[in-house]
Amino acid sequence: MKTLEDSNPGRQPHVRELINASRRQTLQAGAALLAAAWSAPGRAVDAPLLGFKPVPISRADTVTVPEGYTTQVIAPWGDPVGLAGAMPAFRWDAGNSADEQAAQLGMHHDGLHFFSLDGSRSGLLVMNHEYVDPDLLFPDGRAGWNAEKGRKSQAAHGVSVIEVREQGGRWEVVRPSRHARRITASTPMAVGGPAAGHPLLRTAADPAGQRILGTFNNCASGITPWGTYLTCEENFIGYFQPPAEPDAHQRRWGLRAGEQAWLRWHLHDERFDAGRHPNEPNRFGWVVEIDPFDPASTPIKRTALGRAAHEGATTVLTRDGRAVVYMGEDAANEYLYRFVSRDKVQPGGARANATLLDQGTLSVARFDADGRGRWLPLVHGQGPLTAANGFADQGEVLVKARQASDLLGATRMDRPEWTAVDRQGWAYCALTNHSRRGTSGQPGVDAANPRANNTMGQIIRWKEDGDHDGAVFSWNHFALAGDPAAERPEARGTIRGDAFGCPDGLWVDGRGVLWIQTDMSSSVMGRGEHAGLGNNAMLAADPATGEVRRFLVGPAGCEITGATATPDGRTMFINIQHPGEGPGDRNDPAQPRRYSNWPDQRPDGRPRSATVVIRRAGGGLIGS
Repeated sequence: MKTLEDSNPGRQPHVRELINASRRQTLQAGAALLAAAWSAPGRAVDAPLLGFKPVPISRADTVTVPEGYTTQVIAPWGDPVGLAGAMPAFRWDAGNSADEQAAQLGMHHDGLHFFSLDGSRSGLLVMNHEYVDPDLLFPDGRAGWNAEKGRKSQAAHGVSVIEVREQGGRWEVVRPSRHARRITASTPMAVGGPAAGHPLLRTAADPAGQRILGTFNNCASGITPWGTYLTCEENFIGYFQPPAEPDAHQRRWGLRAGEQAWLRWHLHDERFDAGRHPNEPNRFGWVVEIDPFDPASTPIKRTALGRAAHEGATTVLTRDGRAVVYMGEDAANEYLYRFVSRDKVQPGGARANATLLDQGTLSVARFDADGRGRWLPLVHGQGPLTAANGFADQGEVLVKARQASDLLGATRMDRPEWTAVDRQGWAYCALTNHSRRGTSGQPGVDAANPRANNTMGQIIRWKEDGDHDGAVFSWNHFALAGDPAAERPEARGTIRGDAFGCPDGLWVDGRGVLWIQTDMSSSVMGRGEHAGLGNNAMLAADPATGEVRRFLVGPAGCEITGATATPDGRTMFINIQHPGEGPGDRNDPAQPRRYSNWPDQRPDGRPRSATVVIRRAGGGLIGS
């Protein structure tokens, strides 16, 4: 979903903002840092990491991959996940019921991971579903909203677990499967960490603050070394009907008087009325941990990782075996976070590490102009994070992570999205864009965010001194996205190779390739400064040289998101989200195929998010 929230315009003074630096100076600094990045240590530059011929820019309603590669579509929205005794077929008129949707793959696939069952021949695909398009979810779209429509749209959110296997060179979804599972906006969730049971999480329906119904607007994801899936609750605030007069905390999290919830869940599910239940929004915006191998397990909201419009949760280990999680917050002027666990990862999988993410230190990033930075701990009692400043305890610091980060003077970023870590220890974050930076009431440019009216975005990266738990780090821009043919200099970028705009998804594969996925919104795709970039794409980058090659272009109106592979690196899975999305994220239910008819191309069909399987003809490593 294209974020609509901007709750931190930055009118307050910022101790680290470089508003006196000219745009020309900051762009030159970014280019110098990029040149330094090309000399990063690692694989010798005379051994090419990227071996495929790049594909051209395209506006076609299809998936384009390089010569010698094949694609296969599996697991589209509405297909059954494989629950025994509940496998309703997809209705092409979108007439499936709420109960049927709860047994089918959700809408708008996003974060994705392959968990092996039998090497590279079979496994579990776990994916989350970011949001729904009511104009395509129902035969008559948004008209006649009722309780059943609310239930169906809630059932189309959440997470799907499906079993897949390779048979004779083709992949298929196993149905039925004992692993199959749907997690939706009404699935019971447990709460772990310092905010569990906190007064700010208590409601009339849950006076203990220990049991939350559902997860939704799940964007990006991560995995843990102990074999669990992390799903990120992103633009959750738009699902709540604001009170008549929101208080300061509610306003800081995006609730505005007079605005309407994106969907009308509050009409038939009163917990989504923030005026009647002011603590309900505090129960969302968390990273949720799921054990994909145990369909009876309860998902857990890990509050020690902080509350945010989360997108991305990349986990790595310190040398002594503790978990480090890097997280972005996809909203204008918000922050980059890092969590370091107190304890070491133990052998024994999910059960042995059942509470590992409940104890540790959450920090927020500050990027300084000299290419250095620091992690600022969000710890109650340290610095300004005291009761006198509105933080009664650690739980309140975590619920109000934005306000805590404001006080600490963290760097306000251009919409941090996915994170990734390469084989040399550099951590990356995609900053997708911030078209209002530098305008009235918005922060000016700084070293980390060097462009006003930043329509194209950038990829920033950093490396801690010593280990991933280091307090200070060095940073640079891996690339400022853009089109070299753009008229405005600030929209041209510093990419070495194929142009792209609005980076979003990031993933580093087993060979060390950095995969970059783009998300130009439907309102700008093919227009203005984005006119020359075609449909959204996936590109492969060499972290050592900075070379970028376009590997895949998606169908009309879609976002490319989610990337994972089998252990042998010979099968890749990606997600195509919201093909056929119309301008302004709206469609016409009377003309569902107006903008796209991918993937089925049926005369009576409608566009559906789906997973694409990518392989090399005759075998071979993807990208080589």
